[in-house]
Amino acid sequence: MLVIMKKSADETALDHIKEFLINNNFDIHQSTGANRIIIGIIGNTGELQVEDLEAMPGVLQVIRIAKEG
Repeated sequence: MLVIMKKSADETALDHIKEFLINNNFDIHQSTGANRIIIGIIGNTGELQVEDLEAMPGVLQVIRIAKEG
């Protein structure tokens, strides 16, 4: 699962979502580009709701990555 942050997201919003994910036993990988920050969520994301993450401050979009089958 990927969380794409808004350009306008501040450090507080970024820290909030990272803290939420870590406290829920997910590993994260942050990729910081020139215009966006993307957080890769590592773990069993099946129970995470896209809508809940998208409602968090600073989040632009959440993309669920389908398992290969």
